[in-house]
Amino acid sequence: MKILFISPTYSGAGGIGPHAFRLSKKLSEEGHEIELMNIPHLPIKKLKNLSFSFFGTLKAITNNRKYDAVHAWNLPSAFIMKHIKAKKKILSIHGIYSEQVAMLHSKLTGSIVTSKESQVLDWADILTTDSKYVQSEYKKKLGKNFQYIPAPLDPKRFINIPDVKKIEKQVVYVGRNSFEKGVDILKKIDSKIDGDVKYCTSLPWPEAMKILKASQVFVLPSRVESVPQSILEAFFLKIPVIATNVGGIPELVTNNKTGILVKPNDPEDLLDKINYLLNDDELRKTIANNAYDFVLKNFSWEFLLGKYIELYES
Repeated sequence: MKILFISPTYSGAGGIGPHAFRLSKKLSEEGHEIELMNIPHLPIKKLKNLSFSFFGTLKAITNNRKYDAVHAWNLPSAFIMKHIKAKKKILSIHGIYSEQVAMLHSKLTGSIVTSKESQVLDWADILTTDSKYVQSEYKKKLGKNFQYIPAPLDPKRFINIPDVKKIEKQVVYVGRNSFEKGVDILKKIDSKIDGDVKYCTSLPWPEAMKILKASQVFVLPSRVESVPQSILEAFFLKIPVIATNVGGIPELVTNNKTGILVKPNDPEDLLDKINYLLNDDELRKTIANNAYDFVLKNFSWEFLLGKYIELYES
């Protein structure tokens, strides 16, 4: 099949970009012809999505190629997908877009986006998400039916991550340096933590994974979230996770089993849980082993690639 991918990025430490890129590689290995549409954007936070959609739409309008399917990731990509000539149009959503906009901009802007969101989603023949929470929320708020397909973890990516010496009481954050990720909450308390905190916000993925692998605890203090790939990476590397009880995180983190959940926007609760876990060797070991088993059982490419192929061929 001839399939066009549209994503704001195909790189980064986590999120939709790396997932779209890995899926394109897996599909190519299966004999499908995959084209990645690369679209520029203005390096200004409030204009990033708008400029991406604008430049992408211009590119789509002048693209006369025909595809068996076009697969777009996140709402800004839908404006581009709309103008592509394809037998089937698929839109994958990572998080509640209007919720993210309200968090980053204003409740008014979020309300405006919500009013248009339903119309934009209707441009797709098939809607998918990697989160049961997102699936449920869109059904409840807009009456939209999303197919749930988890974003797999590829163990082969970790082959070249070298063995590293564990650093006693090292805590790590891996992800964007943005408000919705709650990095500021962790920074408020990092001087009170019984150890050192490493912030991997702009490192290349292999470097971030080396630091994660050397750490004793991974922390994700998000205010809004879908199903973070960074948690799956920590699970695979057997690094115990502490994360906020928001969005799709509880789909991964079962409290005191595969990780520890904390209340969002609560620095004191976060501090207590970090210091508690840093000082309990047995609990860290138990959580790490449980999480490793969980990710291998539920997020393998061998199981999930077939679901994507069914999506394109159905």
